[in-house]
Amino acid sequence: MSTLYLRLPSKAAFDASAQEALACPYALASASGMLEQEGVTSLPQASALVARAQRVVLLVAASDVTMLRVQLPPMSAARQRAALPNLVEDQLITDPAECIVIGGGLEDGLRTVAVVQRTWLELLVRTVLGSGMARIAALPAQMCVPAHAEQIEAVVFEDDSGSEVTLRLGPQEGMGLAILPEHPAQAASEAVDAVLAMAGGRPVALRVPPERSAAFAHAAAALGASEQVTVQEDSWQQWISGAAHAGIDLALGLGASARPRLNWKPWRASMVLALLLLLVNVVPLNVEWVRMKREYDGLRASMAQIYKSAFPNETVIVDPLAQARQKVAAGRRNAGQGAPDDFNAMAAAFGEAWAAAAPRGANGLQPTLAGLEYRDRSLLVRLKPEAQAPFDAVSAALARRNLAMTAAPEQPGVVIWQVRAAK
Repeated sequence: MSTLYLRLPSKAAFDASAQEALACPYALASASGMLEQEGVTSLPQASALVARAQRVVLLVAASDVTMLRVQLPPMSAARQRAALPNLVEDQLITDPAECIVIGGGLEDGLRTVAVVQRTWLELLVRTVLGSGMARIAALPAQMCVPAHAEQIEAVVFEDDSGSEVTLRLGPQEGMGLAILPEHPAQAASEAVDAVLAMAGGRPVALRVPPERSAAFAHAAAALGASEQVTVQEDSWQQWISGAAHAGIDLALGLGASARPRLNWKPWRASMVLALLLLLVNVVPLNVEWVRMKREYDGLRASMAQIYKSAFPNETVIVDPLAQARQKVAAGRRNAGQGAPDDFNAMAAAFGEAWAAAAPRGANGLQPTLAGLEYRDRSLLVRLKPEAQAPFDAVSAALARRNLAMTAAPEQPGVVIWQVRAAK
C-alpha cells in the first residue's frame, strides 16, 4: 500500500501569500517505507499524486499545532475525549469548540494533548479528499521529528513566503514557529536565532534543505553558535521514519468529514453511457407496454360487450371469457351434450380404451378396477396391484379420444391413473 506524504505550509504563510497555491513538498513511499518519488507541488494540483496512493499523510506545520501536557483522572477513552477540551480551556486563547483536541501519549502521569484550529485543518483535509479516495491522516510535524535526550532536534523548512522552524524538545514535547522575514537574505540568520532562543542553551541538531546547508552553517557561525548548532541535511526518509511513531492523528477529530469520498469525475463518462443505454432500453419497453395495455383494455371491453349482449340478464361481469365458457358448458349439459371433461364422457372413453387395450386373463376376463373417482375435472382410476395393466396401450387409446393419462403418485396397495381432457 503506497503512502503519500505532504508537508503543509503554515497558516501564517498561507495568510501572508493572499491564499495563493503555496509550495508543498511531497514524497511517495512504498508499503515498506522506501522512498519512491519526491518533489514539490501544491494542494490543488495534488490530484494525480493522491490517485496513485492508498493513504495520505498530512504533516501539519508545527506552528499550527499547540502541544500541551495535562493531568487526567482515571476514566474511559470516550469520557477522556469529551473531557479534554474543557481541561485545556484555561491554556488556550480561543474557544475550545473551535479547535480539535486530540490526546496522545502518557508520561510521568501527564497526557500529551495536541490542539489545532478546526477550520484550518478541515480546509486542508477537504482539499486533499476532493482529489481522490485515499485514507487520510494528519500528524503534527513536531511529533514526526526524532526525540533525543542529549540534544534537541530541529528542522527548518523554507518556501517563498518564509521559514517554518520545527523543534522536538522531548519525547512528548514539541513546538514550531513561522518566520516571515522582511529580507530573504536574512532568512537563515533569523531561523538559527529562533532555534537558539527556543533551545535554552541545549545542543541542537539542525536539519535544513541540502542546498541551504552552507548558508545555515555560516549563519550559526556568525551568531557564535557553531559548537551548539550542528547543521545537517534534511531528507524525506527521516520524515517517513518519524511519521510512523508520531502517536497523534489530528484527522480523528474531524470524524466523518475526514473519511474518503467517492470521486465521481473518472466515472462521469461511464455513468452517462449507462444512463443512455437505460433510456434506450426502458423507453421502448414502456411504450410497448402502454400499447399492449390499451390493446388489452380494448379486447376486454369488446368481450364484455359481446357477453352482455349474449346474456343481458347477467349484471356482474368479472371475467367475460371464463363466464362465457361456463354458460356454454351449462347450455350443452342442458341440451344433453356432455363436455369432454365431464365424468360421463371421460368414464365412457376410458371404458372403451380399457376394453380395447387391457389384456384378458386365462379365464377370458379382463382385470377388474378398484374404483373410479372424479375430482377437479379429472378422472382417477384405481387399479388392484395384481392387475396387469398396459399403461402405454391404454394411454394411446385415450389419446385418440383427446384425453391424456398420467400415472399419479402410488399409494400402498393401489395403482392410480389420472385422466384429463387433452389441451
